[in-house]
Amino acid sequence: MRKVSRRQKENQLKTKNIVFSNLEEAIQVLKTTANAKFVETVELHANLNIDPKYADQQVRTTVTLPNGVGKTTRIAVLTNDSNIEEAKTAGADITGSDDLVEQISAGNLDFDLLVATPDMMPKLAKLGRVLGPKGLMPSPKSGTVTTTITETLTEFKKGKFEYKADKAGVVHVSFGKSDFSDTQLNENLTALYNSILQNRPSGVKGKYFKNLFICTSMGPSIQLDLGVFESLPI
Repeated sequence: MRKVSRRQKENQLKTKNIVFSNLEEAIQVLKTTANAKFVETVELHANLNIDPKYADQQVRTTVTLPNGVGKTTRIAVLTNDSNIEEAKTAGADITGSDDLVEQISAGNLDFDLLVATPDMMPKLAKLGRVLGPKGLMPSPKSGTVTTTITETLTEFKKGKFEYKADKAGVVHVSFGKSDFSDTQLNENLTALYNSILQNRPSGVKGKYFKNLFICTSMGPSIQLDLGVFESLPI
């Protein structure tokens, strides 16, 4: 059996069998558990009362958090030659047309996000097996299929990102870094919760949230009371 370190034991004592009803307190405890030798990512894990196999119970949307998530997103733009210069000016890290399709087909995925104009989507159809498993296939719902390249890239460069519920109905998503201030993490987490709440699927019956946990990438789970956000503005 793997030995539990003293640091892990101390972190577990701070969070075990505790349900936090005060968001500020939960954030403070969260930051004290981030004592790895690197800046840890902080995450929300929201278990929802949904069955994603039904179309009216799926959660997939985009959000821009007020303080970003502390990550630089490398964006590729697939478009026709007449739009290449606009994409470059707007901040695209990689641009291309048929040449980019060939690179992707060869497995060269040196980007975090792929944006495409509608006219290029037929060429991407054959790349579903490459892009799909990595969550990189552009889609209108995620805002990555667009006719307004400059506007779209500006939003994503500001920190806009997509999240979705997994097959078990759980949303796993980061909302910052452990070196963010308490206020920044509080604002980001509140905005993320409100985004999930506002995108409640029409097919949900009864309560929407089953449970909520936050954690650092190396720390223990911290359970939040389901009413912790009720007094906060949406």
